[in-house]
Amino acid sequence: MTDKEVIIQLYRDENTAMVQKNIGRLNEILADGMTLTHMTGYVQPKFEWIDQIQNDEMQYLASQEEAIQDVHIDGNQASLVGQNRVQAKIWGGGEHTWPLQMRMTYHKQAGKWRITSQVASTY
Repeated sequence: MTDKEVIIQLYRDENTAMVQKNIGRLNEILADGMTLTHMTGYVQPKFEWIDQIQNDEMQYLASQEEAIQDVHIDGNQASLVGQNRVQAKIWGGGEHTWPLQMRMTYHKQAGKWRITSQVASTY
């Protein structure tokens, strides 16, 4: 796979792992220092986010990809913008479907790409 294909596949793998509650896969593809900036502005560390998925505080029920764009690779750094319709129950709220846009950044270390940050918004 090319670096671009790997970057895109990691984005897709993360969306699948969220829905399947595949904590092992999330741990593999997310850098330890990864942060997720929610639409509220809250910056959540990787391990807190994974814990909330595992404990059903954040329940991702479905994710349907609509677009992947702006894939940029510069040496060991990369980024993309992905757009998915995400059906979820978040922090005790009801079930909703959001047009969720994620600005993703990646870092390649020892030949392996990992997600380092994510910023969520709607589109």
